[in-house]
Amino acid sequence: MAMIRCDFESEALEMSTSMTVLLPGGDAADPPPLLYLLHGLTDDHSAWSRYSSVERYASERGIAVVMPQVHRSFYANEAYGMRFWDFLSAELPETVHRFFRVSARREDTYVAGLSMGGYGAMKWALREPERFAAAATLSGALDLAYIQEHDLRPHMRALVARVFADRHVAGGDEDLMHLVRVADRAVLPRLILRCGTDDYLLAQNRRFVAACGTAGVDLDTEFAPGGHTWDYWDTQLPGVLDRLVKN
Repeated sequence: MAMIRCDFESEALEMSTSMTVLLPGGDAADPPPLLYLLHGLTDDHSAWSRYSSVERYASERGIAVVMPQVHRSFYANEAYGMRFWDFLSAELPETVHRFFRVSARREDTYVAGLSMGGYGAMKWALREPERFAAAATLSGALDLAYIQEHDLRPHMRALVARVFADRHVAGGDEDLMHLVRVADRAVLPRLILRCGTDDYLLAQNRRFVAACGTAGVDLDTEFAPGGHTWDYWDTQLPGVLDRLVKN
């Protein structure tokens, strides 16, 4: 397995940015499956490789992993900032396939993330379902409308105001509950949710499960003991990878 830090110029962001990439070794005839693995609010592109055993897990399964950097953006085009959704959904895949030999087939492409990255993974999969075979969220911040309207912590109110300004999340394309309601179930990828029963985002995850149930959207769900911690995410990651890449 090779681990590569890739620094490159982003046209969407109008600045240099970085991603960490894991590539399987060997000389297989076919390019490896590709997982986009998204970081949380307080992390960056290096977090998964620093705090989990993702390199070993990916090597055992023969998959490539791309871990981009999006700062504290909620994977959105910021009202007072940069176009992180455009970067994620359009520029990043083009850059990855230009730089690396990885599969471009939908059936070989996956997305997952933790916390803010779990939200980003579900949003990407629901807004561009034709891109992915499967998507997973671990301890996701899945009810962004609730965060915008009810999270009274000063730093979160300032963050949400910077990203969304007066743009209401509820009922729009940043709202996972809305995206589930309007989704075409025939084209959705397989969706996977994992969350610890001691996680402070547990209620948001249960609301997302309920929204999927109401909309008739299949969701592979499991709640197990654990908090909003790397111990929990690293324990869950092997099983999540197996669910993502199953045939």
